[in-house]
Amino acid sequence: MTKSELVQKLSDRNPHLFLRDIERIVDTFFEAISEALINGDRVELRGFGAFSVKKRDARVGRNPRTGESVQVPPKNMPFFKTGKQLHERLNDE
Repeated sequence: MTKSELVQKLSDRNPHLFLRDIERIVDTFFEAISEALINGDRVELRGFGAFSVKKRDARVGRNPRTGESVQVPPKNMPFFKTGKQLHERLNDE
């Protein structure tokens, strides 16, 4: 699902709201999650999952074309872990 599909689905479920207001709500939601992760915080949505940042150490990688060794700098990577309820819903049969 893309962001525009999410906005459209919310609009369909809430016909009393303007599309531009729903877009602003979705943008604000994503911006709040992004800002929290940038600040090193963890974002937990009960029943859905948790967003956090994992630090990757510097390492030596390989260029797949040439096989040459390349220094890869340390970096922060976003990480998502599903919540128990979402995990159960995905695996219900």
